[in-house]
Amino acid sequence: MAAAQQAVVNLRPQEDAAAEPLVVAVDQQADYQDGHHGNNGGRTFSWLTLLWFGFVTFNSIMAILRSKGDSMAMLFVGFSYADLVALFACLKMYESAPAGSSKRDWLKIAVWILTTLLTLAFSGKVAAVMPPLVAVVVWLMAFGTIAGGFVAFFIYKEK
Repeated sequence: MAAAQQAVVNLRPQEDAAAEPLVVAVDQQADYQDGHHGNNGGRTFSWLTLLWFGFVTFNSIMAILRSKGDSMAMLFVGFSYADLVALFACLKMYESAPAGSSKRDWLKIAVWILTTLLTLAFSGKVAAVMPPLVAVVVWLMAFGTIAGGFVAFFIYKEK
């Protein structure tokens, strides 16, 4: 089965060589329509996306219920949930935006900000329960991740 998913197929006519990729994995063929990849050209959500959304929603509700009125825990869960949903919405829009468009540039900024906020929120929660030296390491790793994301998104240009 793994070998079947590794196979590739040429889906591009020869006269339209520059417009579309040369190969598409077999497991992506069902989503390949009108030159767009995934989720029916960006018009609908896949069942896997809906399953993920339901799973995250259920877990967030359960975490809020288990917090037993702790307002800071409920705020953290609510913020993390809203951030994740906004992040995946921005990623979906980014994938469907035309390459080189200003919309794509603004969405890239939004994605970096949302991932930065999520990294800071989780690092703060982890560092709060660690000994001071380990907390410093947690924060250094967080800032390294944030800086690496900035370099990858805004400094590094593909050649």
